[in-house]
Amino acid sequence: MRDKILLSATDLFLNYGFKSVTMDDIANALGISKKTIYLHFDNKTKLVNASTMHLFEFIAKGIDQICSLEKNPIEEIFNIKQFVMEHLKDEKSSPQYQLQKYYPSIFNTLKSKQFEVMQTCVIDNLNRGINLGLYRKSIHVEFISRIYFSLMLAIKDKELFPNNEFSMPMLMENYLEYHLRGICTPKGLESLNKFITSNQS
Repeated sequence: MRDKILLSATDLFLNYGFKSVTMDDIANALGISKKTIYLHFDNKTKLVNASTMHLFEFIAKGIDQICSLEKNPIEEIFNIKQFVMEHLKDEKSSPQYQLQKYYPSIFNTLKSKQFEVMQTCVIDNLNRGINLGLYRKSIHVEFISRIYFSLMLAIKDKELFPNNEFSMPMLMENYLEYHLRGICTPKGLESLNKFITSNQS
């Protein structure tokens, strides 16, 4: 039952936001009493924390699997974006922004975990890209990996990029292209342009 509650709560949080969804909503969605939820989770904050960490572990595992395929580094970045967006439901409810605003302690724990996973993945991607002649040898790998992470957080700030002006898929596409055009060699740019052209709908 704990897993069922976790999955249902995660789905509702992603669709409607951490603040909007109540314990009653989760109980109704599962057809159980609120008391049953409280047997497994003392309060909503604990449920939000468990849902967030459960989803993080799932996504981190998926990213590891994509990285283990050692595809073209440019393609890999877009594949990871696609995987994450699918499982975060295109971030319709701005989960990261809501966590930061209403559950700052959970947000900070998640941020440090995300940083660890992304650093490993991005540094590996950058080094492979350099070795394959797709990224410039002169780039500072540690600097670029941290800039990549910090800007990924920045584009999810709804005060900077309000939903009614910027959709998350649009922000992600533009950000990844911005990132890659800044580090690619002519060979890398050719690969990037081919990838973008072949994936345009």
